[in-house]
Amino acid sequence: MKGRKPNLENVIPMKGDMPKEVPAAPDWMDEIARDVWDELVPELVKKERMELLFKYQFSSYCVAVANFITSTNTVAMEGQFYDTGKGRNGNQKRHHPALKLQEASAATMRRDAALFGLSPVDEARLGAGSQGDLFDEVMKQLNGTD
Repeated sequence: MKGRKPNLENVIPMKGDMPKEVPAAPDWMDEIARDVWDELVPELVKKERMELLFKYQFSSYCVAVANFITSTNTVAMEGQFYDTGKGRNGNQKRHHPALKLQEASAATMRRDAALFGLSPVDEARLGAGSQGDLFDEVMKQLNGTD
């Protein structure tokens, strides 16, 4: 090749080739929540659904998953009910408090998962893309390509 060699430092990669930064999990999250973050955030970055601006909203999802896992494990180990002990109404059984945390965490997970397309329905909704060209269908019919 004759002439000056190209300077590869000033070559701008194509959009698909550009490395995307994967934000690190916040330090204040517990280990289980960080594991959820580390598992899901790289995929969200690939799908262009995770940016630094969404860090705290996705943290909410990760903490909810961690709470769900912890409360589910607690219920599995201790059971769904506990005895209140002898009282004026006798020995009563009550729901374990971890069940409330499990229920609240599941509700938070469903709400936050919808924002990031983490369910099949929300994936389809977010993956549908833009509305497209307003006259695209009309032009197809006029050109006979329909």
